[in-house]
Amino acid sequence: MSHFQHQPQPSEHHSQLDSSVTPCDHPVIAVDFTPPKKSNFGQILALVGAVVLLIDLLLFANGASGTLILLSSIALVILALSFQYPRLALWAFLIYLPFTGTIAYWIGNDHFLFHLAKDGFYIPALIGLIIELTRKKLPLIVPPQLKIPLLILFSIALVTLFAVNGVQQRHATIDNQPFLVGIFGLKVLMGYIPLSTCVYYLIEDRKTLHFLTRLQVILILISCSLGLIQFILVITGYCPDNSGLPEHLLLRANVQRKCFVGGSLGYFPSENFIRLPGTFVAPWHWTWFLVSSTFFSFATAFSDPKFQWRLTGLVGLSLVMLNAIVCGQRTALLAVPALVVLLLVATSHISRWKRILVIIVGMVALILATSVLAPEVISERIDSFVGRWNADPPVAFLKKQTKLSLNAHRGFLGNGLGQATTAARGLGETRLIEAYYPKLYYEIGPLGVAAFLFVVTTITILGFKAYHQLMDYSLWGYGIIFWIFIALISYNPYWYPLDTDPVAVYYWFLIGVLFKLPKIQQQEQQKEQPEESLHPEKF
Repeated sequence: MSHFQHQPQPSEHHSQLDSSVTPCDHPVIAVDFTPPKKSNFGQILALVGAVVLLIDLLLFANGASGTLILLSSIALVILALSFQYPRLALWAFLIYLPFTGTIAYWIGNDHFLFHLAKDGFYIPALIGLIIELTRKKLPLIVPPQLKIPLLILFSIALVTLFAVNGVQQRHATIDNQPFLVGIFGLKVLMGYIPLSTCVYYLIEDRKTLHFLTRLQVILILISCSLGLIQFILVITGYCPDNSGLPEHLLLRANVQRKCFVGGSLGYFPSENFIRLPGTFVAPWHWTWFLVSSTFFSFATAFSDPKFQWRLTGLVGLSLVMLNAIVCGQRTALLAVPALVVLLLVATSHISRWKRILVIIVGMVALILATSVLAPEVISERIDSFVGRWNADPPVAFLKKQTKLSLNAHRGFLGNGLGQATTAARGLGETRLIEAYYPKLYYEIGPLGVAAFLFVVTTITILGFKAYHQLMDYSLWGYGIIFWIFIALISYNPYWYPLDTDPVAVYYWFLIGVLFKLPKIQQQEQQKEQPEESLHPEKF
């Protein structure tokens, strides 16, 4: 990218984004998320402990089990501390995310509360942050250009909730509560959008940005290592395969065959069938974690200033690719290598050719090593990929899902929020539509789809303008990688990653990071360069 070599660094005045595109045209004021002082922390913990003890006594007096009392105590402590210390809660939320499936199935025994446990960090932290921002008179929506698109989407969603789900509630039964389904559907559709604001204020400077990317790489290393151990346990027979299950479950992942970590797993070697969930609840979630991790690992390998962390990013990227090969999901097998190539092209620069060469050589070496050490793995994955592609081509699949949605659609407001949201099936009757925009069309109609496209298109355009104003090469590397992730997910029609973990979190998380990058650059310019004499930085 030649502009890094020839363009001078902008002055303080011109480094600020134009008000029509900037996500940060307000003064630089950092929200105080500093770790709690020991005395205050002790007082708060004592108060929370007293409340928890009182509630525990009430539960005990009403015959509650010891397990319920213990879990209630832990939940109350987490909720209270997350509200009081939102910064720490957001980090805990990010750390907890890759292990939600493992905790839900191996500790929580598939109880629905454990599937929502991560929100015990997020929602109190969000409330605490809103109070803090309101007190400091800082904007709750950044960039401000998102206010109108979000307001339109929220208004259409509310009208659908009351006009469609509300009418359906007249015919509600004990097992089917359309209005509750709608509330849950609203949470799935818009619940994590405020996360972008949380992260915008969470990432205070370059140091915090590096902490985020390095933490994510560590989580990737742990999760992918556990995923490989799971694969070894499955193929060596330590964990049982699908033999003995009913015929309709032989070629499906199911929780009866969970192994070591995560949830639903499937393995039937005679049919060349394997679906691994990794540390998540199901193989599809693991697939999209691997896709997301490609961006995080590549960003660290390419843009981190420390050699040891760039090397760690390369190791993480290798583990991601290896898991994509063995997990049995064709989306991961196709997407991860393709994304690496795309990112190599997008971030290519003459001063980074050695790093690019290392990544390319590493990819080739990894594939060759896998072919030599376990040739059957590569051949089986390719055969499975080709077979699945021929049996259900993605284009035909999308056409089928779109036709299903169009045929079942009723009215310009849709069939009701949550009516095609799989996670809401415990609250009422839902329909399975496995493509995101057909699902949105079914639930909130053409107006809702148009409003959602208005939101993501605004984000994509503003994000493009934001990262294009980054003159620091390292920040620019993070910006373009994160923007590509946001753009691809915004218009991805295949499956519904924006409805589920982890993409539903990472998408809005990285939006907040992307919009903060220009402000980080501006802060550094103000600290390092005198106002009367600004010299261009050489790259």
